Amino acid sequence: MSRSHWSFLVLLAPAVLCLTACGRLFPPPPPEGEPVALSKAQAAVTWTDKWGGTLELRPDGTYTADRACADDRRESGSGTWSQERADEVGGNRITVEYGTAYTGYETLRKDGTLKLWVWIGDPDNGDLCVLTAPAR
Repeated sequence: MSRSHWSFLVLLAPAVLCLTACGRLFPPPPPEGEPVALSKAQAAVTWTDKWGGTLELRPDGTYTADRACADDRRESGSGTWSQERADEVGGNRITVEYGTAYTGYETLRKDGTLKLWVWIGDPDNGDLCVLTAPAR
């Protein structure tokens, strides 16, 4: 290999490492939609994920889940949920208590669809849990 090829490789290696590291430093974007502040009545609907799991939030602060996607698992059962204003994103954060674990979903609206979403595991992996419901 000529000297110019080695020089090129020496310059290329840090660039490749930097791009790889930047990909790990910045997670992929969240799902499409704008942050939305939902009232308790708007949030109290049945949400469905792409795998057929459901999360039914009721106005009294209770829920029933059937294989609903969560942080890094699928959840079934019942319990309580709450919501709070998420000023840093301009919407709500809906927190569902799955036994001893809590999942905090962010709220979005895209056209006629409402979305609850959270990263599944490490955000660098780019895997999302997205539950949807029609906007009313």
